[in-house]
Amino acid sequence: MNYRIQTLIRQMKEIQLGKPWVGPTYEQTLDKIDASQVFRRPLDNLHSVAEIISHLTFWRMETLLKIKYGTGSKTDDCEENWLPTDKLQALGWKKLKSDYDRSLTLLIELLQDKEDDFLAREYYDPDFGGLFPYEFVLTGMVHHDIYHLGQLRLIVKLLNAKE
Repeated sequence: MNYRIQTLIRQMKEIQLGKPWVGPTYEQTLDKIDASQVFRRPLDNLHSVAEIISHLTFWRMETLLKIKYGTGSKTDDCEENWLPTDKLQALGWKKLKSDYDRSLTLLIELLQDKEDDFLAREYYDPDFGGLFPYEFVLTGMVHHDIYHLGQLRLIVKLLNAKE
């Protein structure tokens, strides 16, 4: 049985392109921003859209490693966690967005056929320095996406207000 896994997958999809209770999805939010705006910060102390999308992709890819190999390789202090704007611009918005979309597809594909007992199995998390059940990281991914969706909506609103 994989009812709990399917619930997590459904939540991940809902936040990206469904109709979540919290409001507009990532897809709806990103559709409201011009590609010329994605590298700009609306305020000095806020991230850009590109920084947030890159950050989310980074942690999804790290979660894929944890699921595949039982351990991660990155911590919050890694440069890749928040790449500087010049590196993001060199990659380009199209690639950043494509990598982001692909990371969700890969995560869902990897989880799709797992049984619910997988959630109780443990992996090593270098960022938290210990063993944790997979439910911890997967539930955390949903929370992380929702947190940054709110942040992203505020950034897009501020960028559009400046235009």
